[in-house]
Amino acid sequence: MSSDEPIVAVCFDLDGTLVDSERLQWQAYRRVLAEHGVDIGLDEYRQHFVAVAGGAEYACRRYRLPIDAVTLRGRKAAAYGELIAGGVPPMPGARACLERLHEGWRLAVVTNSTRAEATAILQPMGFASLLHAVVAREDYAAAKPAPDAYLAAAAALGCPARACVAVEDTPRGLVAARAAGMRVVVVPGELTADRDFSGAWRRLPSLDALTPVLLREAGGPS
Repeated sequence: MSSDEPIVAVCFDLDGTLVDSERLQWQAYRRVLAEHGVDIGLDEYRQHFVAVAGGAEYACRRYRLPIDAVTLRGRKAAAYGELIAGGVPPMPGARACLERLHEGWRLAVVTNSTRAEATAILQPMGFASLLHAVVAREDYAAAKPAPDAYLAAAAALGCPARACVAVEDTPRGLVAARAAGMRVVVVPGELTADRDFSGAWRRLPSLDALTPVLLREAGGPS
């Protein structure tokens, strides 16, 4: 994707990109599904929850649960809330990345998580002062891989989507950001490293490699 629009903003996914929370998401689902005699292994979670949307629907269908997907997600959210109350570690290089980009670019978190979950994770880390916006699940209609979250982020930052770079760790996040018109930097984690990230503008080994120099290659401020 190419554009003559100067890059003025960077939109970060939260889970698995800025914070190391995917295993806690998995543990939350395991806790709820165990009540129904189901144990979701890490690889199954990776295949059907991280890689694609509709994990709750998959579990209800696959294991013929006596509850629907909305109820399952609600119970999982409660379990996840208890787990993240104990703290969530940032991904390696996350704070340093936000600090070095903060002065030159407008920064946002764009997540499928609820605002309560995002706040519970970000507030103890002290990331709020480094962010110009947090776009959570209540702020848009359709979850990733739909583009709604990234379009809402661009609006919150006051700039066109084509003037933003998105930072993602999953293919569905990549699809969402590209559909919104953003260039995408992917930083895969342990659960997504083997996925297809065709269409990404750059693939980086860690957030340490996301630098002002790299963003200026995309047309960022000098």
